Amino acid sequence: MTSTAGGAGQLLAISDLHIGYPENRALVEEMRPGTDEDWLLVAGDVAETVADIRWALKTLAARFRKVVWAPGNHELWTHPSDTVTLRGVARYEYLVELCRELGVTTPEDPYPVWEGPGGPVAVAPLFLLYDYSFLPAGCTTKEQGLAYAHGTGIVCSDEYLLHPDPYPSREAWCRDRVAATERRLAELPADLPVIPVNHYPLDRHPMDVLWHPEFAMWCGTGLTADWHRRFPVHTMVYGHLHIPRTTFHEGVRFEEVSVGYPREWRKRPGPPGRLRRILPREGEER
Repeated sequence: MTSTAGGAGQLLAISDLHIGYPENRALVEEMRPGTDEDWLLVAGDVAETVADIRWALKTLAARFRKVVWAPGNHELWTHPSDTVTLRGVARYEYLVELCRELGVTTPEDPYPVWEGPGGPVAVAPLFLLYDYSFLPAGCTTKEQGLAYAHGTGIVCSDEYLLHPDPYPSREAWCRDRVAATERRLAELPADLPVIPVNHYPLDRHPMDVLWHPEFAMWCGTGLTADWHRRFPVHTMVYGHLHIPRTTFHEGVRFEEVSVGYPREWRKRPGPPGRLRRILPREGEER
């Protein structure tokens, strides 16, 4: 683990920037830290093209003391508009090297320790994917779930753009990522709280409010359902659902920090693109 000491600052979070939309790109252009000590957690779906991902992360890394990135599904797409045509693991590894070039922490790096207000706490960016275990009601297999989703017309674009190469399937890649990440989390000191930052929630409960429940198949894995109990999780930070909110599950705080698409954030009260404060929590300032 690495440590960036400091007695001030905030641990802030955001996800689903989707800067392919000009309105969202403008939001990133306006994002600023509140202090020179602020860290920013970016929980995936920055953009679909490497050029846009580079621009956004470079912009944010120049402003915040530390930027921590966990990939979303959109970064992993091999999109027809992207000049980088890498697929699967090769694309992910390319993005990891891009982040390292920019000084951005990735899931492949030592977990940094936040020692500002509310700390110390380990910040663990995760890359876990999904395994189709969050099936629609009445379905017992991935095949049944996909058939149901196709029948409703609600099918994630991952089916066409997110390639698992060289793995035989996305779920095989997911199982490998879960096993490797589980080992790393188990190596953390038992008395050090951890903030997992993952594009998908570690538990299915945030999906209870989805308008299209079949979309849950592309939203995580049941393999992590007990992680908030097995590990000393302080707060679970995620995105993907485009339903920014705070929930508590078995006493653990889950924070969705999505911006989402302009058609979504325009309907919400308050300014769009607001950075969510994870630490210090209200009442914990010192």
